Amino acid sequence: MDVNALTLFVEIIDAGNFSQAARKLKMTRANVSYHLNQLEKSLGVQLVRRTTRHVEPTEVGLRLYEHGREIQNEVLAARETIASLGRGLQGRVGISVPSGYGQLVMSDWLIEFKRLYPGIVLDVLFENRTENVRDGVDIAVRILVDPPPSLVARDMGHVRWIACASRAYVAQNGLPRSLGELRQAPLITAGVVGRHSRLRAYRRDAAPEQREEIMLEPTLISEHFPFLREGILAGLGVGLVPDYVVQAEVDAGEVLTTLDEYRLSLFANRMYLLYMPNRHQTRAVRTCIEFLLGKAGQTLLPAMDHMPFD
Repeated sequence: MDVNALTLFVEIIDAGNFSQAARKLKMTRANVSYHLNQLEKSLGVQLVRRTTRHVEPTEVGLRLYEHGREIQNEVLAARETIASLGRGLQGRVGISVPSGYGQLVMSDWLIEFKRLYPGIVLDVLFENRTENVRDGVDIAVRILVDPPPSLVARDMGHVRWIACASRAYVAQNGLPRSLGELRQAPLITAGVVGRHSRLRAYRRDAAPEQREEIMLEPTLISEHFPFLREGILAGLGVGLVPDYVVQAEVDAGEVLTTLDEYRLSLFANRMYLLYMPNRHQTRAVRTCIEFLLGKAGQTLLPAMDHMPFD
């Protein structure tokens, strides 16, 4: 069997359609389709089911894909071993991080990583996307309720949400001491398009924890947490944000927290590092994954699987 044809087949299945595969392989769509047809003809079996926009492997095609992916990964690993002989750790790592957590927490980690491994090209995207891992991205960090089953998900820990306000705001307005008072306050928090802001609160002193819910009507909404942080520090209202957004100001006494008897939950509470299960990982990518997991273990609260979030 032609190894090049097998590689093309693997790329088609990974892409999910001919157009995406053609772009990645720098070929025309017709040329990709032609080579797949020739592969099927030479083997005497149908490898994919075709629609106008999508291809999916048949049972035989899936088995061939798994073998092809293993062969491709072994070839890539062999090339990397030869290329790295006598040289320091090199390669490229594409990483996608949330804009807030990435800027406020992970920036220092990534700068430290780059200093440790100057030969690695680090390509960092600060973004908030529903897509988790795509072309050009080896690692994605996301705050989720449940990670996608199609990806490998490494738990980076529990994200703690807090209710807080600047000392100047508190001096003029006080802090809400109940969930009802919180709902009436001018709220600063994140928003998700098409979803209502629903705060779930669990009393820590109850056994089992008692859950309460309130619908929120924020006055300042953004998916960009550094902007929300500025709004809180400016005294525009009470913030509902992950603790890392204002941790330095809380430690300095510039921002005060309230409702600490509750464990608050808004949207999602777990941080995951995601990557493709079948994609070859270079030494650079593997090193970056373990480095980030180590940093997260020092920073976030430990994972607590028994905690309910719905």
